[in-house]
Amino acid sequence: MLYNFLPFHSDITIFIAMGLSFLITFLLMEFAARFLPKDGGRAFAVEGEKSAGKPRGAGLLFIAVFVFISAFFLPMNTEYGFYLVLILIAMMTGFLDDASKSPWGEYLKGALDLAVAILTSIIFLVNNSSEIRFVLFDKSFVMPKVVYGILAVIVIWASINVTNCSDGVDGLTGSVGIATLSGFYMIMKKAGIASTFSPMILVFIAVLMAYLWFNATPSKLMMGDAGSRALGLFIAICALKSGDPFLFIPLAIVFILDGGLGLIKVFLLRFLKIHILKNVRTPLHDQVRKVWGWSNTQCVYRFCIIQIVICAVIYFLV
Repeated sequence: MLYNFLPFHSDITIFIAMGLSFLITFLLMEFAARFLPKDGGRAFAVEGEKSAGKPRGAGLLFIAVFVFISAFFLPMNTEYGFYLVLILIAMMTGFLDDASKSPWGEYLKGALDLAVAILTSIIFLVNNSSEIRFVLFDKSFVMPKVVYGILAVIVIWASINVTNCSDGVDGLTGSVGIATLSGFYMIMKKAGIASTFSPMILVFIAVLMAYLWFNATPSKLMMGDAGSRALGLFIAICALKSGDPFLFIPLAIVFILDGGLGLIKVFLLRFLKIHILKNVRTPLHDQVRKVWGWSNTQCVYRFCIIQIVICAVIYFLV
């Protein structure tokens, strides 16, 4: 909003937006985190007891800052406004779960995520074409809107849930999230795609950096579902706005493998009675810490390095 009226060059305005995003988020984490709900310690997570008593749901704070700064300092239109509202909805459903004395059921959370995914897909298709541009091959084709809508819903729902499932190690989701978002930003910038949308990516990175100041091992607080679900939704929106939703696979591959394998494992066992990966703990961050003996810091660094390298490869291939 203010982007259109401030007497600054657009790049300076975006730089100011990033600085304010970091500063406001930092101050909120420092002084408001004590009012957040406290984690009870996750019974089935490796070292879950170490989280007991820490403020949980910090996503409420940094997502609120992201939405506020984006709305007032960045290029804004009706489409982007709806995305911000949907991100707020994803954040609030996650935060209410974080604050609940008993966790919400998987089916309820899955249904809410599906509703958000359908609404996001509709908003995207109303404001964009159904053309898919394969940026790696410089090829494109127009997909029927119904088929594209189904694909978009799958990408959005999957992104929300794999990101949420990856949130179990201090600094992991925030660090890998920054790597993934940076990959989308650089590729979209290089390919000249969605130039008015990409500044939102920078603001999201800025609030994640401020959050990581407090979430680095040993963490003082956690993003909770409020942060991970909103982050997953935003990553999916980035994939759609890039023009090539299939970029979601390489640019979010760590989230997909870390959180997604567990979802597939549970789905096959519960509904088809097929038991796969019997000797592999999921999410994978539990496997590498409990079975392979990685420390939390090694897990974060190595997962992040893998994602950065893959993003760099894709960037140079574009």
